[in-house]
Amino acid sequence: MTLRRMITKDTRHRNCTAMPFVNLQDRLGVNIDKWLLAQSGEQPYKRTARCHAFEKEWIECSHGIGQTRARRECKLEFEDFYECMHRQKTHKRLYEMRTQKEKLMKEGKYSAPDHHTGKEEPRP
Repeated sequence: MTLRRMITKDTRHRNCTAMPFVNLQDRLGVNIDKWLLAQSGEQPYKRTARCHAFEKEWIECSHGIGQTRARRECKLEFEDFYECMHRQKTHKRLYEMRTQKEKLMKEGKYSAPDHHTGKEEPRP
């Protein structure tokens, strides 16, 4: 084996990283984390995102304390942010209200207002 071949073989292994995708964003020149993770990035028409405040509270709480501690200590902030994003509790509550209304209508204890049933008088 020649000296040149030994040097190139040795330097090739030193420059190689164990995880090839660690620095992929810098190599491509994009910042995907800003688009996917934080809504605090630049928004159209300079308006904040719907859940920006909840996400900001969660990020401020969990910043610098590690993933394990953040799950425990910032649970309320994360639940608020998750609810704002997915609205599961809101949809569940609206479903319960609709089923209760339908139940009362079947029993005859509730009747919808005229403007909901289409029986309203026409306006001039």
